[in-house]
Amino acid sequence: MKRRLTALALVFLAAACSKEGEITETGIYVTRSVCPQVGIPAATGDITLFNPSNRTDAAALDVSAAMTNVRSTCDDSGANVVSTVTFDVVATRRDAAEARTVVLPYFTVAMQGGSQIVAKKIGNIGLNFAAGSIRAQTAGQATIQVSRSVATLPEDVRQELTRKRKASDPNAAIDPLSDPTIRDAVARATFEHLIGFQLTQDQLRYNATR
Repeated sequence: MKRRLTALALVFLAAACSKEGEITETGIYVTRSVCPQVGIPAATGDITLFNPSNRTDAAALDVSAAMTNVRSTCDDSGANVVSTVTFDVVATRRDAAEARTVVLPYFTVAMQGGSQIVAKKIGNIGLNFAAGSIRAQTAGQATIQVSRSVATLPEDVRQELTRKRKASDPNAAIDPLSDPTIRDAVARATFEHLIGFQLTQDQLRYNATR
């Protein structure tokens, strides 16, 4: 689940006269938001159940499910930034004879700086297979809150990141994030809202190696 900060050194806040992604003489303008980035960590967006559980061959496959249609909304109008993620879970099963309910665990995480989990919650989502059907689908939702003050860059850091640099400036080519003080401040103010299936070590290993 560890993810690295990338491409943050370019420029974080767009000037009023610049457009998103515009290349200027001082760099590329990118608008930074206090809203968390949303994603599914690698190898946690799918889950497979086997019967019997000590086998992992195709003949023992019982139920397989995947998260899809992940969408997010963010309310940054208050003291806390509220990130809400909705998603679908689509599943198939091997035996379609009888109606069946399958409950799968999932997690929602608030991660700071690409490596530190500051909040985690485990939930369950149920899938109802109708008799004779091998397919089921349901929807889920997860919410986290992040203090707006914590997700906001300090003014001196923001000014350093957005400072115009001329070609004649000897420091123009130096990445601001090469300064540990700037890099750490950006990491502390950067959050991610992550969701995925709460997998066992065996399930995680299966996803990573299949």
